[in-house]
Amino acid sequence: MKILFTSICLCFSLAGITQIYEQPLPNAKQLTWQNKPFYLFMHFGPNTFTDLEWGKGSEKEEVFNPVALDCRQWCRIAKAAGATGIVITAKHHDGFCLWPSAYSKHTVAQSSWRNGKGDVLKELSSACREYGLSMGVYLSPWDRNHPAYGTASYNEVFMHMMEEVVRLYGPFFEFWWDGANGEGPNGKKMMYDWHGFESTIRRVAPNTMVFSDIGPDMRWVGNENGIAGTTNWNLLDTAGFSRGAGSPPNDTLNQGNVNGKNWIPAECDVSIRPGWFYHVKEDSLVKSPEKLFDIYLKSVGRGANLILNVPPDPRGLISSFDSAALMGFAKLRQESFANSLLGEKHRIQILKGTSEKHSSLESENTIFEPCNHYTEEWLQIHFDDEQIVNCIRLNEGIQYGQQIKSFSIKLYDKNFELLYNNSYTTIGHQRILTFPGKKIKYIEVRILDAKQNPVISGIDVFRISEKLVEQ
Repeated sequence: MKILFTSICLCFSLAGITQIYEQPLPNAKQLTWQNKPFYLFMHFGPNTFTDLEWGKGSEKEEVFNPVALDCRQWCRIAKAAGATGIVITAKHHDGFCLWPSAYSKHTVAQSSWRNGKGDVLKELSSACREYGLSMGVYLSPWDRNHPAYGTASYNEVFMHMMEEVVRLYGPFFEFWWDGANGEGPNGKKMMYDWHGFESTIRRVAPNTMVFSDIGPDMRWVGNENGIAGTTNWNLLDTAGFSRGAGSPPNDTLNQGNVNGKNWIPAECDVSIRPGWFYHVKEDSLVKSPEKLFDIYLKSVGRGANLILNVPPDPRGLISSFDSAALMGFAKLRQESFANSLLGEKHRIQILKGTSEKHSSLESENTIFEPCNHYTEEWLQIHFDDEQIVNCIRLNEGIQYGQQIKSFSIKLYDKNFELLYNNSYTTIGHQRILTFPGKKIKYIEVRILDAKQNPVISGIDVFRISEKLVEQ
């Protein structure tokens, strides 16, 4: 049973929240996005058939021929894995478009696949709707094939492509911009019109989350290992930085800025394989369910979103190796997090000094919003009987901003002997903490430092397999 803390702290009025906090807050689409923190990435295109990671742009269109393409299979597997959506590489750096674009001659329409009548984006869009999944697209500005690349006119081409995919296949939950900027077929590089790109996507898809290393809506986490910082602020300063080579340092992207001026949460990208595109030689190197679970703890468990790349093979199918790993990963999450130890045989207390401020046997509406008295108050969970605990999940009320700088967890046995005492930094959307299992009767949560008026909005307690405890 999940405990949700829903009340508003009495030391301020709901109408005055923005004025009190005077710091960035997430907008509605960012909150929706952060509440669906796990989805799939799919790198698919000519590289799938040429065994490359970065295509040269000179590949013949005929090389793309996924004779058994089945986007419904992708969606069935994604749904079973617990993913909420799929982001597809509609155009990678080689410039090949997975849809019959009117603005390129290097597309599925020029291939022999389905006699030039195929359209991957159309089939994926239909399958996502059927299976209740969200769809997103990756559209690389770099284009190693388009003859206009390296000239000012290419910026118009790219903006037309963005508008085209939104109009034909949207709405999208996420639009991915890669910051890579290399040479085109004429050897020239581009000066990207990022202002124009952003204006275009805001005009045609105002409800779509837009990714790049500096947002505007979410940021790259600074590595491709799927790991967020143990300190992870949803805030980022972008002034003076640009996308690609001019982005903030990777450690800043990994941790955010404690007093950043923009709400730009982190997204962790990682591939289920060593590479991003399918390579048969990597069939034996697919990450295990246990490794994926560890990545989950270090991404979603640190307040970020996880986008896990699962590349289709040359048939146009997710391979059995990848599918098996995804099902095992889903099973581990289900077994670990399906049943919280917080049930009828516990009670919550909010303590102040040595006195009990509030107690609830039902727990459903228990709150911990100590306002600026957080150093004087703390939360305790009392179990009727001792429980073996090795995992705690906390949620912060980020709709009011990210306030908590540090907090502690203490575990006590029935004699109130301290068995575990550790301090941590940020919580954010959620923080999943694991530790060696302890037989305990009491849990104590204290906020050690905060900007102002911290809100813990949820807590769950679990006993997971000791093999899954984060190392």
